[in-house]
Formats: sequence, structure tokens, C-alpha cells
Amino acid sequence: MAGDAARLITPVELTGPRLPGQEDLLGTLALDFLADLHRAFESARQARLAARRHRQARFDAGELPDFRTDTRAIRESDWTVAPAPAALRDRRVEITGPVDPKMVINALNSGASCYMADFEDSTSPTWENLLVGQRALRKAVTGTLDWMAPDGSKHYVLDPTSTTTLIVRPRGWHLDEKHVLIDGQRLSASLFDLGLFAFHNANVLQARDRGPYFYLPKLECMEEAALWEEVLSFVEQRLGLPAGCIKVTVLIETLPAAFEMHEILHALRGRIVGLNCGRWDYIFSYLKTFRRHRDRVLPERGQVGMTQPFLKAYSELLVQTCHRRGAHAMGGMAAQIPIAGDPAANEEALARVRADKEREARAGHDGTWVAHPALIRIAREVFDQHMPGPDQHAVRREDVQVDRDQLIRPSIGTITRKGFDNNVEVCVRYLAAWLDGQGCVPIHWLMEDAATAEIARAQLWQWLHRGDLHLDDGTPVDFSLFDRALLALPSKLADRMRLPGGSRINDAIALLDKLTHAGELADFLTLPAYERLA
Repeated sequence: MAGDAARLITPVELTGPRLPGQEDLLGTLALDFLADLHRAFESARQARLAARRHRQARFDAGELPDFRTDTRAIRESDWTVAPAPAALRDRRVEITGPVDPKMVINALNSGASCYMADFEDSTSPTWENLLVGQRALRKAVTGTLDWMAPDGSKHYVLDPTSTTTLIVRPRGWHLDEKHVLIDGQRLSASLFDLGLFAFHNANVLQARDRGPYFYLPKLECMEEAALWEEVLSFVEQRLGLPAGCIKVTVLIETLPAAFEMHEILHALRGRIVGLNCGRWDYIFSYLKTFRRHRDRVLPERGQVGMTQPFLKAYSELLVQTCHRRGAHAMGGMAAQIPIAGDPAANEEALARVRADKEREARAGHDGTWVAHPALIRIAREVFDQHMPGPDQHAVRREDVQVDRDQLIRPSIGTITRKGFDNNVEVCVRYLAAWLDGQGCVPIHWLMEDAATAEIARAQLWQWLHRGDLHLDDGTPVDFSLFDRALLALPSKLADRMRLPGGSRINDAIALLDKLTHAGELADFLTLPAYERLA
């Protein structure tokens, strides 16, 4: 009977809705390639995810993150990473965003040094979004991508003279792709995103000395980096690519990874180009790591800026580590977007962007991120002033002496009623849009993505489950406060049908209510939400 059941399992099964042109992306050879990736690496992926759970259980029991004793030799010995290819030597301004055709065209035409095409935090992974994104990137690589506005008012085409370098960010190791089953198991979302892009585009890009290049998200340790090294070597071998031609940048956006930056660089030393300060996910990871630590509760997210001591220490340690190893130290995201109709408020927002980029450039970063094309000019002006060459590797930051306690010291601040209510509103509005297929949402003149929504969601859970916190006006931070904020949202968002995801507001309220009242903090908001996507 067991043998009969095994024979009934289709080796590769697509469970998503059949979409026009799907066969061109997911033909037999492409599916065979994805199946080979799954069979080679799924057990190792599951082992790494189990190690994450075990580590978090130790943190929940009171253990604190620290530098590893078993890898001291890696940190203290002299070595460097492989030189960066020409297309990734000057990365002073990178724009990031989702993978819909309009965004891909605008980003590649923006004049930024690089465009990070994001399948992760700024893309809601509906089956349609994923395939439309893969098709858009494939056409962009061949120079044939165009897009017509639905009303026919504007036709978008790629600028053939664009020099913006394409970098793709797949989803993280923790995510599955439920629409592709291999031997009855869900395929890793990481392997689906990276594998399918590489299968269709790697040889074309390699022939042009353009990679392929990837950003690797949410790593927590050197072993996870080593797993990526095995995957990328496998991809190169199977696709007939030169060894080491796939180049990567790793986002240091988890607290555990901040203690293993040397080790992560070492594990990928033949292909890694740099590390990036993924500040929003990093703050979320701090909250998640210390979810059970009553003495490490952060104030409202608007008060947790990069000048806070624990974030300043993380940023400067990243610069020091990268420059010691010959790698780029990339700065973080400017989430502001232009404020239409209010020149004074717009100037104030742009001044904050400029000040943030000044801080990064003076600290020694080799480039930075923006979320909107209008911010490229400001970021470029700042880095042109402070970085006349392609990088700042000569800025070694020998003055930086960061220890364990500096990296985990909590911020000082308060929780205001406005800050509490804003967390509730951002969570609900972002979740509603995400459930409706939009992963990048402007809210109050900030570009919110999954990472920023996670900060708001994790803060709400931690504040409420601690049970003894108060707003700055003395109001207890309890579930009565939370429930009242949720109940007030439908009337507050009376025009919600015109908002992104307006039709899913009630679904989002119900999901946030369930997650916040739960006795355990869900690892990622997107895990339960994903099961509700088409």
C-alpha cells in the first residue's frame, strides 16, 4: 500500500491557477531544474530552520546573542573576499522595489547605480505576481520589456542606454512556494525565485559580465550562508556557468547575523561583494529575538532611528568588518516618498533623507538605498560629496570597538497614543494590501513593506504581553487599548474602498487581532497571511 501511495504522487505538481504564458516560464526543463534543486537542498534547508527554532528557544529562556567562540579564528585571521566585478564596484545609490513591469522599467530607467528587484518584502507572493515578475525580469534582461497603462495614457519602455545594474532578491529560507510541489513537498520559495530567474537569465547576463547578481535576505548564521554557497555552486555547474560568476550581497537584517558578519563573508568569500544594513528587518529581528526579555522592550518605532546606540553600533561594525575584508558596506533604506501638495512638509521629509544619507556617507558606507526615484538625486549628491571614488574601502574605522552589550542595548523612549494607534493602522492597512496582492504600500508618506509592518506588529505583541507598560499620558498599554484601536479603524478609514486593499480591511483586522492576542509571537506575519493568498 505504501508503495502504491508513493507512485500516486506527481514528481512536480503546479497547484496555482493556470496563467497565460505559464508554460513558457515553467516548461519541462525549468521544472526539472527546480526539482533537482529541491531534492539536493531541501533537507539541509529544514535542518537550518530547525537550528533557528532551537536558537530562539534558548533566547526565550534568557540566553543572550554573542560572538561565537568556535569561529574566533575566522574573525581574527587575515583574509579578503574576491574582487567585485566592474558592474558592482560603484553602488552609491540603489533603488529597490517590487517586480511588476512598470516598476522594473522605472527602476532600470531611474539613473540609480543598481536596482534590487524584490521578490521578498515588497512583493505579495501571489502566483500571478511571481510569474508576472519573472516574465518582466526575463524581458528586461533581453531588452524587450514594455508596459502600457491600463487606460492607454502612457507607454513605458526601457531606456536602451541605461547602465543601472539588475540585482534580484529572492524570498528568504523560511518561506515556501505552495504552488509548486516536488514529490509532494512544497518547494523552497528561495529556490523557486532564484532558481527560475537563473534558469532563464543567467547565461545571458554572464555573457554581458552582469552576473547574475543576487541579494540574499534574512540569514541568521554562517551555516545558512554556506548553504547558499552550495546552492549557487550547484546552479553554476548545472547551467554551465563559470565558477564564482554568480555574485551576492548579503543583508545583515537579523540580530544573530550581526554577530557573524566575518563568518558570513568567509562562507561566501569567493562570490560575495558586500553586506547591507537591512535596518527595518534588523529592528524587527531585535524585537523577535528579545520577545520574552522584559528588560529589552523598544519604544515606538518612530523613536528607533539609526542614531540609537544599538543601531549605530551595528552600522559601524558592518562598515569596519566589510572594509577589513575588501567588501562593500551598503547603507539602509530611505522609506520617505514625496509629499504632494504640501511643500513645507515635503522639504522637511527630504531634509531627513539628506541627514540620514550624510550619516551613512560619513560613517564610511559605500552606497545606500532609496525606495523612490525622487530620492536618487539627494542620495547621489551626498555620496558624490563624500565618496569621490567608487567606494570607501580605505575608511577602515579602526576607531570602532563594538562589544556584545553595545549590540543589544535597548533604546530609551516612550510610547505615545499616536505611536500606538499608528502601529495598529499600519499593520491593518499593509496586511489588507498584501492580502489583495500589493506588497509595497504608501502610508502617511512612507513606503511601507513587510519589514516595516513587522516592526509595528511585533511591537504591539511585545508591549501588550508585557502587561505593565503605559503610554506617555499614563494610559495602560493593555488589550482594551488595542481592541478600541481596532474597533475605531473602520470608521477612521471610512474611504477604505479607495485604499490599496480596501476590500480586505476586515480580513486584515481579524488576522492582526488573532496574531496579537496569541500567546506566542508568530515568527513572520507573512507565514499565516500567505495561506490566504491565491
